[in-house]
Amino acid sequence: MITVNAMGDSCPIPVIKTKKAMQALTGPETIEVLVDNEIAVQNVTKMASSSGGKVTSEKLGEKEYKVTIAMGGAAVTADDAEETACIPDARDNMVVVVSSDRMGSGNDELGKVLIKGFIYAVTQLDKLPKTMLFYNGGATLTCEVSDSLEDLKSLEAQGVNIMTCGTCLDYYGIKEKLAVGSVTNMYVIAETMAGADKIIRP
Repeated sequence: MITVNAMGDSCPIPVIKTKKAMQALTGPETIEVLVDNEIAVQNVTKMASSSGGKVTSEKLGEKEYKVTIAMGGAAVTADDAEETACIPDARDNMVVVVSSDRMGSGNDELGKVLIKGFIYAVTQLDKLPKTMLFYNGGATLTCEVSDSLEDLKSLEAQGVNIMTCGTCLDYYGIKEKLAVGSVTNMYVIAETMAGADKIIRP
């Protein structure tokens, strides 16, 4: 494990430090990058993904984020200027509403596979949503042992607000198992949806 400490560094330094570490690799390795803001997470994630890395990220605390990059070897980057460019906050005033632990109707097992694929697809959007709301059966997706937990933590680290209905968590008896984002109420859910430019429902 290689650790790149970019805490307190402003853009594009976290990206430059990470790229140097990636290019110095002689074989498969995992690089852990520590940064203190969401924009750095977005920029490091974009660069590492385009350089062949498998990237996940997580919010560790207030102004403390970790980006984990699994590499098969040294990175090959074609355009240094493009890779180190600072992109603006890649979030839009879009709200994703997830009301079930499966997507569509028909086969339940297929539905669970589809919702996992949908949440992963959200992580790959050029413009990330501002907020993701989880209620009813969807509340289970933000809790421990959820297949989508890694992707949701990555989205949270990039600034996406993950909110889960507290009434739903209480109903299913899983409030203490919430593993990403925060607990919210129906008023905030209604207010967030009312103020959204676009709402997506899988």
